[in-house]
Amino acid sequence: MSFALSSAVPLRRLTTVFVLCTATALSACGMGDVRRPQANVGHGASPAESGDYIAVAPAADMTPDTAAPDNSMADNSLAGEENRIANNEADQPVAQEQNLAAAQPVMTEENHALTSREQNYGYAGGNLRDPMARNESRYAVPAGEIACRTQLKQLGVVFQEHAPINDGGVCRIDNPLTVSGFASGQIRLKPSATLNCQMTLAFARWVKGDLQPSTRLRYLSGVNTIHQASSYSCRTMSNRPGANMSEHSKGNALDIAKITLNNGTDIKVQKPGFFAFRQRGLLNNVRSDACDYFTTVLGPGYDIFHRDHFHFDLMQRRNGHRACR
Repeated sequence: MSFALSSAVPLRRLTTVFVLCTATALSACGMGDVRRPQANVGHGASPAESGDYIAVAPAADMTPDTAAPDNSMADNSLAGEENRIANNEADQPVAQEQNLAAAQPVMTEENHALTSREQNYGYAGGNLRDPMARNESRYAVPAGEIACRTQLKQLGVVFQEHAPINDGGVCRIDNPLTVSGFASGQIRLKPSATLNCQMTLAFARWVKGDLQPSTRLRYLSGVNTIHQASSYSCRTMSNRPGANMSEHSKGNALDIAKITLNNGTDIKVQKPGFFAFRQRGLLNNVRSDACDYFTTVLGPGYDIFHRDHFHFDLMQRRNGHRACR
């Protein structure tokens, strides 16, 4: 028993010495250089990329600062990228408008004139170029027509403009007017007459310069209403078969059947009785003086077709002859 205890003590010492030697040898080989893990925050290479060994520590040993990578800078970078994309999208329409404006030619006076010449104005025919300037369109109003209408307004003629009339052949009026009164409406025309502008102008001058003064002189009254029997009509002279086309077919003639004065007197255009001195004098004056305004004046006593009205027209004859009968 005593021998066993005495031999155990050296054996324990030998074990302790062996353990110490082993620890010393391991320390000399570098096994004791153990590092803590480091968080990658985006600065330089990670320990794994640098070739260092990493000993993974337990989750309990990790602090809040090192437990997970810091994503605040990544979030800020992502937000900045989104703002940059949004700004670029907002700037794109402005940039496109600027590019479009730069691509368009500067509209100088010369370019504007060239563009106007190249436009199709949409008038009849489809292939007309600037018909208003060259009177190529049937809807264009010539300068003479404009001047005529200006004079009608100065005389106080009441009229309306209408679309061209074309019933075939000579039965047409390129720029017709519907006339309903004179002297700014104080003298009415019943019913309204369809005429060309030149015939309207001649008749308005006759009313103002001849008819009105004659009625005031003989009847001491002005004109209230002029009753017309025929204006535009596509027919021959006196409606006779085979005769030449009447000036009525051009809106170039007007027939007057009766004149009503402001005092209520009706003056019928017909051959007066033996004692109708005032009526005879008025009709004779109208017949003779009207040739200063018209090229043709026909009335009662000329033929059976004009027994109940005055016919006024602006027929153009080769020798400039005027027919006043």
